[in-house]
Amino acid sequence: MSDLQLRRARPADLAAVGELTAAAYGMFLDGPEDSYLERLRDAAGRDRDAELWVAERDGRILGSVTIATEGSSWREIGRPGEGEFRMLAVSPDAQRQGVGEALTRLVIDRFTELGARAVVLSSLDAMSAAHRVYTRLGFVRLPERDWSPLPEVALVAFRLEL
Repeated sequence: MSDLQLRRARPADLAAVGELTAAAYGMFLDGPEDSYLERLRDAAGRDRDAELWVAERDGRILGSVTIATEGSSWREIGRPGEGEFRMLAVSPDAQRQGVGEALTRLVIDRFTELGARAVVLSSLDAMSAAHRVYTRLGFVRLPERDWSPLPEVALVAFRLEL
């Protein structure tokens, strides 16, 4: 995947990133009225209050990830000294092509560069394909930090020691 470029999102990317994120999470939502859709589409907020990165090939954005450093309002389970990432999304037509793994490796490299001692994330229990990528890269389940933002939403936690 040497032709895949990883870079910070630009203002011109934000609308497309928001729609890509909504599309990537679509199968896990309760339809077009799901209240989480607004949050998924808020690429501008993620870019403003965290680091929004994209994976691009031939001028087309295929995926994105939100890197929530300490102090970011996008953090949910990160503790001091830990990096956290959110909303890793790959366009449905680009899944299973290494985009998610490339973005996860970017997160690991970025937090290593920032001096974090670990990286954590929350994921829907049903996102088994993503869990396989995280496990392959060395993340381990962190059941003591599993949580539910809403009664019908179960999130599982993972952690990677750096």
